[in-house]
Amino acid sequence: MESKETNILLTFSIIGLLLLGNVGSAVAVKGNLNNNADFNDSVNCKPVAGSEAKVKNVIVMVPDGCSQSVETLARWYSGEPLQLDEMLAGAVSTYSADSVITDSSSAATAFATGFKTTNGFVSVGPRNDTLLTTLDEESMVAPYSPLATVLEGSKLEGKATGLVATSRVTHATPAAFASHVDNRNNESEIMEQMVYEDIDVVFGGGSQYLLPKADGGKRTDGENLTEVLLGRGYQYVDNETEMLALSSGKAWGLFAGSHMQPDIDRAEFAPEEPSLCNMTEKAIELLSEDKDGFFLMVEGSQVDWAGHANDPIYEVTDFLAFDEAVKVAVDFAEADGHTLVIIFPDHNTGGMTIGSYYDSEYDDTSVEDVVNPLEGMNITAAGVANKIGEDLSSDNIKSQLKTWWGIDATDEDVDEILSLKNNGTSLDYAISEVISRNYTVIGWTTHGHCGEDVPLWAYGPDSPAGYMDNTEIAEYIADKLRFDLAETNEQLFVEVGNVFSADEYQLNTIDPENPVLKIGDAELPVNKNILVKGGVTHELEGIVVYAPATDKVYIPTEALSLINETKINGKLKYDSNGKSKYDRR
Repeated sequence: MESKETNILLTFSIIGLLLLGNVGSAVAVKGNLNNNADFNDSVNCKPVAGSEAKVKNVIVMVPDGCSQSVETLARWYSGEPLQLDEMLAGAVSTYSADSVITDSSSAATAFATGFKTTNGFVSVGPRNDTLLTTLDEESMVAPYSPLATVLEGSKLEGKATGLVATSRVTHATPAAFASHVDNRNNESEIMEQMVYEDIDVVFGGGSQYLLPKADGGKRTDGENLTEVLLGRGYQYVDNETEMLALSSGKAWGLFAGSHMQPDIDRAEFAPEEPSLCNMTEKAIELLSEDKDGFFLMVEGSQVDWAGHANDPIYEVTDFLAFDEAVKVAVDFAEADGHTLVIIFPDHNTGGMTIGSYYDSEYDDTSVEDVVNPLEGMNITAAGVANKIGEDLSSDNIKSQLKTWWGIDATDEDVDEILSLKNNGTSLDYAISEVISRNYTVIGWTTHGHCGEDVPLWAYGPDSPAGYMDNTEIAEYIADKLRFDLAETNEQLFVEVGNVFSADEYQLNTIDPENPVLKIGDAELPVNKNILVKGGVTHELEGIVVYAPATDKVYIPTEALSLINETKINGKLKYDSNGKSKYDRR
């Protein structure tokens, strides 16, 4: 009895602390909606008291596109507590610069750079003509200007860096940590920037964006980026066996031409692909060799796509696969003592509920009502559609639904599925919609994103708690790793027109697929970290970024020293305006 009372008191204490954090931060946010996160003055995010260990490593983990309803369903389905259940710390707001409902690229920009941006933009400043009315144009960064990320800041601090995803690595979330473009669909450009960012470990899908069309890829610039990686000393693997054999050094592993398979589909359709858990474990193993520490971002990319598809088994199994990866990260952090793990969705997707409009007896829902329909499902709805193939006969559809989902579908179910398909809905979406409605207690509100706050989970020294805006996450990470994102921006992105007169530089676009910035006798290819001068090739600490919308080019401060051949004691002389730090005039 005493133990039960103690547990109750502890529970109420934790709830009270969370509520106090939410109330205080809600007031702060309402009074500060016109600004990006000011971490130094913020009352929104507070480190957990009593954690004094110095943070050496940060692992950011993103279950893309979900909410606590997904966590709840995953717990019922698995029949046991999740790793994430022990880590609930607060909540995160998700709105973008131009919409209450964010997309993944603007959300990732916020927590990678500390700034809101326009939906569809990747780590560049927002358009100023579409801002939410609650945002002040004067407080926003320059439109289309590149924004330094916590991965780039960590790299400048000498830390190893890594990205892991189950999507193409050029997809929105991983892209926002290592590229700067104004259209998330520019995946060839994103891949080029990622390759030349010198990230230590990259695991995921998307190998088609490494290769030119002549070699079966998607690139139109003729560059073979696989050869670039090998030339830069990377190990390159494309299956789980090769990945598990890696024991040290820098590595890229792209395990699918496009996206990797959903976790539940992997055994049936791509058994050679590694799980998210295994990719995370190997990435940590490789990165933790760096004595200066590491930064790693891990995305469970396809929880989001399950929400888009309204596919309950896809949703719950990919979330559970993500939770297994979380355990790997937390186990490392617990043993290490200097690793901060921060976890949050970028937004919710699909609006999944346990309880459906179509279930009139929802208040008598049993555990079996929730779980039993899912237990017969062995692949995703897209997997079922793949098995159905071109044979859309009622008998074949019913047979495949019975084989792969354990559903004894009726002719009426098949008619509904085909009616949706004939009206433009994809077959997998049609299957999910009809089966969810007719055979489960799972409800959905949309096939798109949602605008509510999402959970914050955390573990490790100085882990955050309370209510945070998504921009504050980047500032929090930078603070714990002891660098300043504003200074990182100054170091990496000097606007060339602020330093040189118009007749001193030229953007050569004779080959529009491979533009080159020319300053005197120096050449700097766009999207690369290369400067060529006097026949000598120099690798820069950051990439050259061109913003077509403003016709501006940005280069690292280091390039100014090389162009002017001036360094003092091996240190850079120039600030972001091109002025010598040693010039007192």
